[in-house]
Amino acid sequence: TEGLSLDLAQPESKRAIEVDGPCHYLRDPSSGDSVAKGPTRFKSRLLRAFGWRVSHLAFFEWNDKSKFEREQLLVEKLVELGVAATTLLRNRFARAGPIR
Repeated sequence: TEGLSLDLAQPESKRAIEVDGPCHYLRDPSSGDSVAKGPTRFKSRLLRAFGWRVSHLAFFEWNDKSKFEREQLLVEKLVELGVAATTLLRNRFARAGPIR
């Protein structure tokens, strides 16, 4: 996976959360929905091909939430990945750089 980086990663289990800001999305003119751009979708496909499980946390899911709602959302993302919520409390997810 040389050359790719992740926002939050647990390399030993190949699980990650990508925090996607507005630059990762386009507005669908017909529906008005935010749609992931090609490079973001391509990176997700590459990571899956390398055996990673990735959950995306989009800016529009996060921005207008309270601290409590943000914590709940983060726990939901961890559960999606099959990571126990206590893992978050133990700081086993670390800011990641390039994947090795």
